[in-house]
Amino acid sequence: MEDFILKGVELGVAAVDMTVYWLKSTERAYLAGLRHLAFKNGMPFSGAACRASTVASDPGARAAVLDDIKKWIAVTDMLGAPHLRIFAGALPKGDFTVAQGIDWTVEVMKPACDVAGKLGITLGIEDHDGITQGADTTLEIIRRVDSPFAGVNLDISNFVAASDEDQYRQIEACVPYASHTHIRDHFGDSHRPIDLDRVWKIFARGGYRGYMSAEYEGQEGALTAVPRLVDRIKALCTKYSAE
Repeated sequence: MEDFILKGVELGVAAVDMTVYWLKSTERAYLAGLRHLAFKNGMPFSGAACRASTVASDPGARAAVLDDIKKWIAVTDMLGAPHLRIFAGALPKGDFTVAQGIDWTVEVMKPACDVAGKLGITLGIEDHDGITQGADTTLEIIRRVDSPFAGVNLDISNFVAASDEDQYRQIEACVPYASHTHIRDHFGDSHRPIDLDRVWKIFARGGYRGYMSAEYEGQEGALTAVPRLVDRIKALCTKYSAE
């Protein structure tokens, strides 16, 4: 993680997003060291990300997920980061419905936002695998959680969509609730290119002022592909911040 922070400095990014399952430890001394290293190098944290998944049919399992999120809220606070990404996840095997998955997620996320909000941390649920791969479901969760500390970690490539136009429509629907982003240059596993200029127009119209976070999962080596994606993001941020 130290190298990751310093690579962010080398690339000249505005912040780095700390994926907590790569941390060597959650001990306070280790986290304080990362925070100090970032500060000394002028590198803020845009947020942190954990694996917590809220879709669980068993009440005890949901309580355990809430405890896990609380743990990562504390880690996020020790890092001095303002945002924590969480997941809803896929429905378990059995005769369960999306409506139940929404209920379970709201049950966990609402009190988690209460805890996070007291520390000034926002929880962003990602449109990732499972029930949140549709904007309608994701937004229903956000509306029902009804917290100023709840948002969408908006991955522009992850929605299950009938067409590219439907993908852009779902992005646009979620922008007003976006608390953080993941930017890739292709849609999901299809590898169809995304019109990033169009995406930036959507974010600009929606009044988004947060971080545009590069996420790379392509075939090319990251050391050459990521700097190119970062440069594209920087250019678009400059273009649309000036308009």
